[in-house]
Amino acid sequence: MSSPENDEHRLKPAVFKVLFDRFYPAVCRRLIGLLGNRAAAEDVAQETFIKLYLTPPRESANLNGWLAKVATNLAYNQLRSENSRRHRESRAGRQWDTAAEEGPEDALEREEEASFTRRVLELLPERDRACLLLKFSGMSYAELAEALGVKESSIGTLLARARARFKTEYTRLKE
Repeated sequence: MSSPENDEHRLKPAVFKVLFDRFYPAVCRRLIGLLGNRAAAEDVAQETFIKLYLTPPRESANLNGWLAKVATNLAYNQLRSENSRRHRESRAGRQWDTAAEEGPEDALEREEEASFTRRVLELLPERDRACLLLKFSGMSYAELAEALGVKESSIGTLLARARARFKTEYTRLKE
């Protein structure tokens, strides 16, 4: 429910239309690069502009940067939720396939290992976690560079560091 205080911070419709017309194509192009899918990019772009309309930045000096940051964060959320969905579906499929082949101890052990891996990932800095999740969701170095806002030549180093931190945390928690 909206209140008069919240309405004060919203953009006026005419101002919003000008900003939408000016920035929507660039936001959409960036999201297509990140998500690799026009329909998903348009959904995230719409969500970005809803955030702009409902909770615009306090300072509009770098509105393009604010929109890029919001759109990128929403795209990461989209990729994570897509990755989680795929893992759940894959796990559910494997459970059906392997249920006849493996005993309950094996299934329990596999589930505990997956849970432990998720706990280790939660301990990593956001960029390391995103780097690993996006890489193992099948993104190329170029796509990772675009998603993380870094040079493609830096991706190998970022992945190596993220893997090293993951290994350190994994080993530390196993002990």
